[in-house]
Amino acid sequence: MARVLVVEDDQFVRSALIRHLTEAGHAVRSVGTALEALREVAHVGFDLVVLDLGLPDLDGGEALKMLRGITDVPVIIATARDDEAEIVRLLNDGADDYLTKPFSVEHLSARMAAVLRRSRGGAPGAEPPSRATRVGGLSIDPLRRQAELDGIALDLTRREFDLLAFLAERPGVVVPRKELLAEVWQQSYGDDQTIDVHLSWLRRKLGETAARPRYLHTLRGVGVKLEPPR
Repeated sequence: MARVLVVEDDQFVRSALIRHLTEAGHAVRSVGTALEALREVAHVGFDLVVLDLGLPDLDGGEALKMLRGITDVPVIIATARDDEAEIVRLLNDGADDYLTKPFSVEHLSARMAAVLRRSRGGAPGAEPPSRATRVGGLSIDPLRRQAELDGIALDLTRREFDLLAFLAERPGVVVPRKELLAEVWQQSYGDDQTIDVHLSWLRRKLGETAARPRYLHTLRGVGVKLEPPR
């Protein structure tokens, strides 16, 4: 089972995708605009996004670039456009696969399975051994990409999980922002606001604030550290 976001403005196509993906055992949410998709991805930990290009508020290609700015979640483009140059451009911009409408549900399911296998780094149905890192009541399993707080699963986006896991590998160590950008975002430079936004989302899910931190501590002008509550 995968948590899937369907981004499609055509209500008929959208309903059909929701029905078939739900019947296949996936947990499906859907939106009809690019801005709604960005809000959903920012707050929900999806395993896969199925993205149409012909959205009413923003071209899907631009939406893809904006998605890639906040998450590494796999994206399958599903659209009626079949221009080869555009397909190549979208794949270079971060799409993981591309399907031209009309397509069968079986075809989509096969592409989804392949993309999910690649993103999870394993064979179909393989369950990696648990190697959870514990920091206080936090448990982070990087192989299964699961995180829990006091035994309750955390619903994290892919980038939120990567940030939390990276800090958890260095408990009590202040990690410079430049290192976070390089290792978590794979960027040699960037805006500190990117880190601040993700820290804010993480804090909310950990039940804390910047003013009253429990696990995540920011040292102004230095970096960020993760440590158990005192």
